[in-house]
Amino acid sequence: MLEIAHSSLGEGQPVILIHGFCETKELWEDFQASMSNGFQVICPDLPGFGGSPLPKEESLTLDRVAEHMLEWLDSLEIKDPIIVGHSLGGYVALALLDKAPERIKAVGLFHSTAFSDDEVKKEAREKIVKFVENYGTAPFVENFIPQLFPQDQHARQKKTIQKLVQRGIDTPLETIIAYAMAMRDRPDRVELLKNFPGKKCFIAGEFDAAVPITSSRKHQDLVDDYLEIKQCGHMGMFEKPNETLVFLQQFFAKVLVQDE
Repeated sequence: MLEIAHSSLGEGQPVILIHGFCETKELWEDFQASMSNGFQVICPDLPGFGGSPLPKEESLTLDRVAEHMLEWLDSLEIKDPIIVGHSLGGYVALALLDKAPERIKAVGLFHSTAFSDDEVKKEAREKIVKFVENYGTAPFVENFIPQLFPQDQHARQKKTIQKLVQRGIDTPLETIIAYAMAMRDRPDRVELLKNFPGKKCFIAGEFDAAVPITSSRKHQDLVDDYLEIKQCGHMGMFEKPNETLVFLQQFFAKVLVQDE
């Protein structure tokens, strides 16, 4: 079994928070602390990121990542978790739903999407691969991370951006290439999300450059709870921490009430 580095805090209903591309489990450290009163909040490093090794596989897919994550959940004896994924983490959450919907209690997409990449986005993924092959990880991450925040927030979020860049530049080049291709090739999972019987929520950013708001709004009828954050980009956990945290906590409470 692939070793998955993770942190765990609290007891009770398991909540799995999955980070995004060129991020690590530390993305969630503030949310993990706040959510751990009444929940067991577990934050993994996806395979290849942070302290988790990249699988030695010829071609990594998000379905294969989901299989590794399911094995990891089995090893921890985690049953019926609520899973929230940021960006790439949302794609992994949907792959988990595809593999084992009966094992997941509820799901949240945080600045993510159930749609597959269009041709423009696929080309952008391929450009990432060419860029890191030519210039390496650090120049890519130093350019990539700030773009996740609206330009007018760069000064206010300077310390956060610097911290995220510092963590991101440790991402192996092989990981960036593998996930760029895996994201490019992932299937559309709109119907999967629509038909999942558990509770579902979605967080969108008005100024999200990675997931356009026009795309996010198409998820409103697919989920139970939808939050559209004004003047927010792709990093709501830092840009609008109170709003996003309260929304998720209220969603978790609804999931638990449903079980009573």
